[in-house]
Amino acid sequence: MIKNLLPVLHQKGGPLTEQLVLSPQTYGLGSLPIDQIPDSTTTAVCGYCSTGCGLKIHLKDGQAINLTPSVKYPVNLGMACPKGWEALRVLESDDRATSPLLRQADGSKQPVSWQDAIDIFCDRFKAIQNQYGNEAVAFLSTGQIPTEEMAFLGCLAKFGMGWKHGDANTRQCMATSVVAYKQSFGFDAPPFTYSDFEASDTLVFVGANPCIAHPIMWQRVLSNPNNPEIIVVDPRRTETAMNATEHLAIYPKSDLALLYGLAKLLIEMKAIKQDYIDANTTDFESFKQHVQAFDLERVAAETDVSDEQLIRVAKKIANSQRVSFWWTMGVNQSYQAVRTAQAIINLALMTGNMGRPGTGANSITGQCNAMGSRLFSNTTNLFGHHDFANPTHRAKIADVLAIPEGRIPTDSGLAYDQILSNIETGSIRGLWVVATNPSHSWINSPRAQKILAKLDFLVVQDMYSNTETAKFAHLILPAASWGEKEGTFINSERRIGLLKRVKKAPGQALADYSIFRLIANRWGCGAMFEKWVSPEATFQLLKQASRGQACDITGIDDYAMIDRCGGIQWPYTAFERSLSDTPAQERRLFSDGKYFHPDQKAKFLFVEPTEMPELPDETYPFILLTGRGSVSQWHTQSRTSKSPILRKLYPADPYVEIHPDNAAELDIEDQAWVTIHSRRGYAIVRAVLTTCVQPDQLFMPMHDGQTNNLTHEKVDPFSRQPSYKDCAVGILPSGGIR
Repeated sequence: MIKNLLPVLHQKGGPLTEQLVLSPQTYGLGSLPIDQIPDSTTTAVCGYCSTGCGLKIHLKDGQAINLTPSVKYPVNLGMACPKGWEALRVLESDDRATSPLLRQADGSKQPVSWQDAIDIFCDRFKAIQNQYGNEAVAFLSTGQIPTEEMAFLGCLAKFGMGWKHGDANTRQCMATSVVAYKQSFGFDAPPFTYSDFEASDTLVFVGANPCIAHPIMWQRVLSNPNNPEIIVVDPRRTETAMNATEHLAIYPKSDLALLYGLAKLLIEMKAIKQDYIDANTTDFESFKQHVQAFDLERVAAETDVSDEQLIRVAKKIANSQRVSFWWTMGVNQSYQAVRTAQAIINLALMTGNMGRPGTGANSITGQCNAMGSRLFSNTTNLFGHHDFANPTHRAKIADVLAIPEGRIPTDSGLAYDQILSNIETGSIRGLWVVATNPSHSWINSPRAQKILAKLDFLVVQDMYSNTETAKFAHLILPAASWGEKEGTFINSERRIGLLKRVKKAPGQALADYSIFRLIANRWGCGAMFEKWVSPEATFQLLKQASRGQACDITGIDDYAMIDRCGGIQWPYTAFERSLSDTPAQERRLFSDGKYFHPDQKAKFLFVEPTEMPELPDETYPFILLTGRGSVSQWHTQSRTSKSPILRKLYPADPYVEIHPDNAAELDIEDQAWVTIHSRRGYAIVRAVLTTCVQPDQLFMPMHDGQTNNLTHEKVDPFSRQPSYKDCAVGILPSGGIR
């Protein structure tokens, strides 16, 4: 049967591995096969972080041979970080998955044909569903593949294959911001544009280190002509904190008390915009009453920030005309993350710092396409950022996709942590993991690995065959990567950018989109996806699904328009398109003061802070902080470790930062091997003595697989995002229990 389906992947007579040919209407390259395209250049957005830089790709014989940052792209303006410069290099790794691999009885993985791989995939998952029901299977998606592929995966699994449960690794980085915005604004709507970095008088970074995590955004900060105040709230003296005019070195996870204390001071200083509050928000009086309990004495005691510094920071905010508030994982990855993000939002609302240049409550996204996942992955939200539980929304999406409404679930299913728990109890027995690495990246990884090992059937679809998660796989499907397929990414400022295919994928690797088409046809639901003939055809479905939503993109004609305009920020409606052929480069939200709740007002939301899940004690006297290690590393290093240049730009050995006073007490020398241990596991790393961490606190980069041997499993109650940055640990000298 599969032989009859393979021609859907043949383009202009090319072989199976010759996936989607460069679209001639987009790139002006005619209908030539990729190896007959003349030497030229094209552009594409980077596939690492959410900045969404534009890259100029240099082609020879239709293949990318080099790249440089795009000078004209409005995001990066000719700049790129080391990861962007090395984006092509990592595609050449010997570790690439080049053919489907099936685990044998002896545990080895042997190549099989695509026909056999797709047969095994469908037969084994169907057998699990037939025996245990549709809730016995699940998928874990990603923020790293194009929006069109995310959409295809979510719709295929939930509408076509009848799976109820699926989530994405954006649960680990952006779920908090999604929920915070939806509850406060009525829609997941980051309001800013990158020019706000350059237009602010004061920039407040809470749990954010853009100097390392988003270096091109930091370059935009450095281009600010206003000599701005830069205020950093972070327990650790990060690279961004080193360049700040004020560093509030708070006690870990005390940021909620700090933000409420700042709100109280600003009210007392009469630095609030009462007219704006009255016209555009609700529940301010209740919030005002709530923060009265956060006086200077309490805030100083809970945060370790002095009265004098707290007052000084409040005055700087009060005396500024354009204040922008920014946060990332230091806020999102917490057991009380949503209300902390909303405490930042509250400050922006009460001071009227919304909708104007240089203002905003601005969540910086993590992955290159976490925003695409938030809107269109069909996991936590129904396709097009609709609601699974809303009958009107289900009817609309059924009509757009031309599918029976009964195929659409009435709820979003289980979240990431719940999926893993259900695997542990045996309720879920089959799992499909696409372009993510939970064995490394999930909290309490020893437990996560035991859970993955319990599965009756684990499929890993990835560009590399040797990730920590792939080691547990029964079947590995080799996937094409950035540069080897096409589609769109959506960056932190809501800009839709274009990804282009500029290289052949190695061996038999296929674009995820093509793999999904094969599965749909073999599963027997191919007719449901007749319109899904290419990524660009799928983009037209995304447009239709977005109509009438806050993320309406019906004004975008096609990929060529995105390319011509240097990306387009949502929303961009058909009505706006009728007024001008070219959308404005800066598309800021809430300039009219209208939000997305039915009353068009934003909400003040707040809660009493709660205690850390794990407090230090005699056995575990330190608080472990985790985060980005260097600008040259990315997440679990599946890609960045493949570049010799990037490997030279960060330490060869895993490490922990420890304050010199603690090191002296424990007789630990700089660069000595030590063991960090928690209630869950241990890590053997080198000690780095530095005053960048405070006494009784440690810091480890998240990129080393050992780091999540230590982290605990507490999640935020609203977003179910894990709390990675506050577990209690001990440290043993000389390698300890090595």
